[in-house]
Amino acid sequence: MDPVYESPESTYVNQSSGVYDLTYEAPCDEPSELTAEYENTGRAKGQMPTPPALPPPRPLAEERRSSSSSSSSSSSSSSSSTHTEAEVKDYNREDDKEEEEKKEVEESNKDLNWGRGSPEANGGDFSRRSSSSSSSSSAASDKEEPEKKPEPEEEEPKIQLYVKAGSDGESIGNCPFSQRLFMILWLKGVVFNVTTVDLKRKPADLHNLAPGTHPPFLTFQGEVLTDVNKVEEYLEEMLVPPKYPKLASKNRESNTAGNDIFAKFSAYVKNKRPDKNRALEKSLDKSLAKLNTYLENPLPDEVQVAHHRGEGESKRKYLDGDELTLADCNLLPKLHVVKVVSKKYRNYEIPSEFRGLWRYLGNAYERDEFTNTCPADVEIELAYKDVAKRLGK
Repeated sequence: MDPVYESPESTYVNQSSGVYDLTYEAPCDEPSELTAEYENTGRAKGQMPTPPALPPPRPLAEERRSSSSSSSSSSSSSSSSTHTEAEVKDYNREDDKEEEEKKEVEESNKDLNWGRGSPEANGGDFSRRSSSSSSSSSAASDKEEPEKKPEPEEEEPKIQLYVKAGSDGESIGNCPFSQRLFMILWLKGVVFNVTTVDLKRKPADLHNLAPGTHPPFLTFQGEVLTDVNKVEEYLEEMLVPPKYPKLASKNRESNTAGNDIFAKFSAYVKNKRPDKNRALEKSLDKSLAKLNTYLENPLPDEVQVAHHRGEGESKRKYLDGDELTLADCNLLPKLHVVKVVSKKYRNYEIPSEFRGLWRYLGNAYERDEFTNTCPADVEIELAYKDVAKRLGK
């Protein structure tokens, strides 16, 4: 009778004639004939699930080498009852080979770690070594570049603008030159502070800051600048692209357009002789008409970029194009004063046929840089109350 080997879970029948020293050893070439039997342990139904079918036991070679994962080896198991001494020697040789491969990998890792810490003579790259056992492998690592720190932004210059105060001592008063610098700084996009100066109660610190000087004037990084024309040039030189826009005109004629209007207006409103009134009014009309002609005629660059076909009026918004320039900052505040004062004290309005001039004023009134720097109409009227002479009878 063949011997029987029992376990707590299953019973295997040894179909060979030899005796095995290993428990659960079964023929590997006939796994389909293995059957598993389970005994009832007396536990309640439903508490223990039916165990899955047991897989065939691994061959002896796999059990001996189950702890090694670095390389794979194959072994054959025969259906005979015992392994020969030659097979055992083969297994020992394979184990020795595995140990040698592990040692080679460890040594190559040491070399790799050493190479990463040693710069080569070419300066930038590190040396790398690699070794392969059953298959060749390469290791590469790039030198990490240091993170570039963002460059600190340039600090805004400290600018303080002093302008004439209105009748209440706080609001913006009538002064085309104050508005001129106010507009320039606004268009430049620079951070600045505005202080209104009441000429009747000028603080002592302002007397010390700019003695004998009336607004407008400004301080740029602590330096006091008083001449309006020089201040304009200085701001254009110091506040440059790309951070600040360039405001100079491209066309030289734009800088002189309308430059005689304010003088003709002053002579007109200060006149108190009725016999000269008509002649002075015509002189003002002539200067305004000259400006209107310049605004209606296309600029050279308008023709070049095909914005204008050479026929009809120019469609540009301002003196030198579609953007406000230094020329506009100089002319627009004066035109606004001419419009308000002439209507108030001479009942004069800019002729409606000057379409280019009215288009120019209309576009300016849509810009915050102009309207928010303008004094109130009542402030302009109050400023000319004692200047505009009533015509005698």
